[in-house]
Amino acid sequence: MTDAPPVSHIEVSGRRLAVRHRSGHAPTLLFLPGYASDMDGGKATAIDDYAARNGIACLRFDYSGTGLSDGDFADGTLATWREDMLHMIDHVAAPGPIIVIGSSMGGWLALHAAADRPGRIAGLLGIAAAPDFTDWGFSEEQKATIRESGKLEEPNPYGPEPYVTHRGFWEAGEQLKLLGATIPFTGPARFVHGDEDADVPWSIAARAMAQLKSGNVQLKLIKHGGHRLSEPHEIAAILQSLDELVEECP
Repeated sequence: MTDAPPVSHIEVSGRRLAVRHRSGHAPTLLFLPGYASDMDGGKATAIDDYAARNGIACLRFDYSGTGLSDGDFADGTLATWREDMLHMIDHVAAPGPIIVIGSSMGGWLALHAAADRPGRIAGLLGIAAAPDFTDWGFSEEQKATIRESGKLEEPNPYGPEPYVTHRGFWEAGEQLKLLGATIPFTGPARFVHGDEDADVPWSIAARAMAQLKSGNVQLKLIKHGGHRLSEPHEIAAILQSLDELVEECP
């Protein structure tokens, strides 16, 4: 494993964000973490190692209120984190093509990046991608709790702290849904998903695949794979799909 690039900080609309930026040739790999995750998880570091081995630029960052970035997680919304992401594309990534890689919620943001910046995004990789999860991911009773109480707390299968969804995030997500219309991206896209993902059914990736305007879209299902996709053979499958996108990059 290679040494991680040092952490630097940039300001986006008054928010101080932590960034790890590895220099290299195009395309830049832009990694987008999942909800309540950060840029130093296993998949993110595996992608950074891939970039280092191949001399490719890689950009990782923590959304405001998460990881090493400043702010309160409760103030973060999908709209705010989308703004963080677009700033990285517009002002931090080196000029040239970008392959955007989104894990879980980051896959939702990756689809927004592809739609919002078609001139920069040369490829898209969704890892257990969860677009529109504020819609299909909650029961009507849970949505009512979020609206009335301001947040929903649930057991967290990945750690001791509860999994909390705040009303601001949920409301912003409802305004940024994508699966009800064509997603205007014509470049290559790959989705990697576990067929036993209990958090995000693989049918969600299939719906995103169908809505993308591009004809160059593939879905790779991993037998017995869960949501985290962090086992060595699962990481290898992710990197194989990434390698395909890099090969196709102009």
